[in-house]
Amino acid sequence: MQPAQMVAMASVANPRLSPDGRRLVHEQTRADWQANRIITDLWIVDLASGQTRPLTRGKGSAGEAAWSADGRWIAYMSDAGEKDGRQLVVLPAEGGEPVTLTSAPSGVTAFRWSPDGKSIAYLAAGERPARLTVRDKALGGFRIVRGDHVPVQVWLADVSAALSGANPAPPPRALTPADGPSVTSLDFAPDGQRIAFAAQATPELATGETSEIYTVAVAGGPVQQLTRGGGPNTQPLWSPDGSWIAFATVDGARNSFFANHRLARVPATGGAMSVLTTGFDEDANPVAWHADGLYFSARAGTQAGLWRIAPDSGAISRVDLGPASIATGFSRSADGSALAFVGSAANQVPEIMLVTGGQTRSLTHMADQWQGRPRSQREVISWTSADGTRIEGILQKPADYDPARRYPLMVIIHGGPTGIDLPDVRPDRYYPAEWFVARGALVLRPNYRGSAGYGAKFRALNYRNLGLGDHQDVIAGVDMLVRQGHVDPARVASMGWSQGGYISAFNTTYSTRFKAVSVGAGISDWLTYYANTDITPFTRQYLGATPWRDPDIYRRTSPITYVNKAQTPTLIQHGSNDARVPIANAYELRLALEDRGVPVKMVVYDGFGHAINKPRQMVAVLAENMAWFGHHIWGDPLPADLDPGLPAYATPEPDKDKTP
Repeated sequence: MQPAQMVAMASVANPRLSPDGRRLVHEQTRADWQANRIITDLWIVDLASGQTRPLTRGKGSAGEAAWSADGRWIAYMSDAGEKDGRQLVVLPAEGGEPVTLTSAPSGVTAFRWSPDGKSIAYLAAGERPARLTVRDKALGGFRIVRGDHVPVQVWLADVSAALSGANPAPPPRALTPADGPSVTSLDFAPDGQRIAFAAQATPELATGETSEIYTVAVAGGPVQQLTRGGGPNTQPLWSPDGSWIAFATVDGARNSFFANHRLARVPATGGAMSVLTTGFDEDANPVAWHADGLYFSARAGTQAGLWRIAPDSGAISRVDLGPASIATGFSRSADGSALAFVGSAANQVPEIMLVTGGQTRSLTHMADQWQGRPRSQREVISWTSADGTRIEGILQKPADYDPARRYPLMVIIHGGPTGIDLPDVRPDRYYPAEWFVARGALVLRPNYRGSAGYGAKFRALNYRNLGLGDHQDVIAGVDMLVRQGHVDPARVASMGWSQGGYISAFNTTYSTRFKAVSVGAGISDWLTYYANTDITPFTRQYLGATPWRDPDIYRRTSPITYVNKAQTPTLIQHGSNDARVPIANAYELRLALEDRGVPVKMVVYDGFGHAINKPRQMVAVLAENMAWFGHHIWGDPLPADLDPGLPAYATPEPDKDKTP
């Protein structure tokens, strides 16, 4: 499996059943090598015949599809137009010409159909205030930090008029004020008369903890605030009878980044909120509220699924999804007879799945892309960390695995820290795990302390212990495999992106156990990070203080503190415009290693943020890691630069991209 083959692999997401349960629309990706984009198309499936056809197939991506109540129309967000950001488009479900409903200056972030299908409420920032334009003209362009905000508002578009060809169609109407809080999510009341929404003080991620639940009448009028404090309070859902609004909350927990997110409800007319999932020890993410209960998705170790709670009694039960132990992205038909989701299990490729009549079946065939290609086998393993904490992880092994042989070990560390690695099969994007295994290595993906799926106490174990405890978890897993005789201790490597890059940086500076390390978009110095990131509350919560109040905890948990012990060859990769982990962290680590004479290479992806999300640069990320570890683990020559002429690095011609 070469990098371009991995990047070209398609994946599916966001299935949405038609109200009558007869059709389904879902997203499917493809790599457009000519445009250097990962494109998302919408596909529609007739469930009776199994016939599948593309609904969109253009130069831009389409996603977040939703059916009108009568099943005649599908609305979605598209970035194919000339405007910045994604705009709202409506398309006949049977096919035809799409109608673009919006021209929001910064794009649309979310939308909902009205119950009668005559209008759509959507979220978008308004026009830049005139005072700022006047200021720029008079004084030149500049930006005030923590100022000059343009909040996201709730807007209402008249779909009936637009689809009837009315010229001109009435312009969208703002339902929330231009100087109010910034809206993040919304839901229509069953009677279509009111909209519930979550909003925070400003559009900046740093103010996410201020999020509260509000309602506003579709006809216009004042906004009513339903919750006050104890949040963030987000993701509102109306009850079927319109008397309650459910939402996600941390219920006053001090550290919202790793506390359990619970389900709560509040009377739609205002009043005291009540928490519903106090006994459920994981994040409960609201999905839908039907007559038979309130549904939510959650993690359970290395599984993921759907649960139902009876709001009045508090009784919780897990929904039977058949063989799919890993399931996300749920959608149900109006009568409840059909349920769709993205599902998989250990060593399976995620597919769009459908449950009807108690039977589960796949509607897509993403696994066909792996036919004839070697694929590692995944199993869930566990070990005990230095402080006695039980840690799980995913071990990838070659199909011809020999337990009597000692293998090189590649440790791939997920981000988050509240991410998680699962045993299903997904294409490699940054770290070529399948290539490592094919060359004769084992791959360990540790779900270190702080990972999702193991409860609030486990997620809090790296509070004021970042890097240190995480590193112990990784080392304990490596030591176990060495003791069991499966791993050659002289050929162990570490790599990761974001929080995984931070732990890998820790592995470089705090340890001499690794033969080579790759740090992707990682933190090297918490002070540098805190002063520059777009989510400053993250650091304050995990380290329990600001650097001005407790500089010692910032020093102890920063990889750069231990750099004078570093001797491990380190590859650093980072996006130049990364706001989440600003690139100053990468430059700081590179210079410190260089000053110590440690072999180091730094690759900057110009114009990219925290994610490297274009196919050609994805190939470059994979290829850089192949070259780095190929040299330090297997003794390959280390090229000064990637050679696009080599088959391992070359991207396919557009007409040769045969992914489904």
